[in-house]
Amino acid sequence: MSGSLHAISDLHVAFPENRRLLDEVRPASPDDWLIVAGDVAEYAADVEWALSVLAERFRTVIWVPGNHELWTPKDDPVTLRGAERYDHLVDTCRRLGVLTPEDPYPVWTGDDGAVTIAPLFLLYDYSFRAPGTHSTSESLRAAYESGVVCSDEFLLHPDPYPTREAWCRDRLAVTRERLDAIAGETVLVSHWPLLRAPTRVLHYPEFAQWCGTTASADWHLRYRARVAVYGHLHIPRTTWHDGVRFEEVSIGYPREHRVRGLPRGMMREIFPARSVSPAGRGPAW
Repeated sequence: MSGSLHAISDLHVAFPENRRLLDEVRPASPDDWLIVAGDVAEYAADVEWALSVLAERFRTVIWVPGNHELWTPKDDPVTLRGAERYDHLVDTCRRLGVLTPEDPYPVWTGDDGAVTIAPLFLLYDYSFRAPGTHSTSESLRAAYESGVVCSDEFLLHPDPYPTREAWCRDRLAVTRERLDAIAGETVLVSHWPLLRAPTRVLHYPEFAQWCGTTASADWHLRYRARVAVYGHLHIPRTTWHDGVRFEEVSIGYPREHRVRGLPRGMMREIFPARSVSPAGRGPAW
């Protein structure tokens, strides 16, 4: 394959400034693929619009949901909640030709061989607890007392599951079964980081409990990940964990990228890995 595999997340196109930035997300080759790791928008129509634009430009687009896509804003004409909202978005993607966590995993073949790209929808279960707490209730109480509470608590409904934790458990079980069937190396794509380590730099550590689950902490090793792609944190960077490259690929809110800029452009190149770190392990910034 002569093209490149790129990744991006947290486009948040409800902001006019970010909506305009979408014009810069363009392939260099007609064979380029694009991973979209969640948080395209909150309103179903905005998600459809943005993904339709990208699907027209890239040979293959792969999407995973973020928490914002799963919100049910009170003024969204699409009033579906929880799993029904997710299913609606999956149906939308299929109409557009965009791959989702519910579709057969595609295989990317490049100069370094073939890897299976596995888009994952795992959610979170509050197991990245606030410092000094020992239970979900205690961790949530610490967040509320500090004033650091994710809007998911009011907008992301777990229906028909009784809790977000129950929905997360179901997603973990379904996803493990599919990943166990993969024989070779992978690129694991999730909106939320697969392990807690990337959240250690959060300015408000209480927020980590909405950022993933400890149940996936060894998946980058168990499923032979060559790269793990995620977003959500709005801290774009490359880190290494157990010799595996982790790419946080978010654009973030205008107030954030106005300050830090977009030093690597709108997209992160996953393959081919053109830059090499001092340790010789691939790109690092």
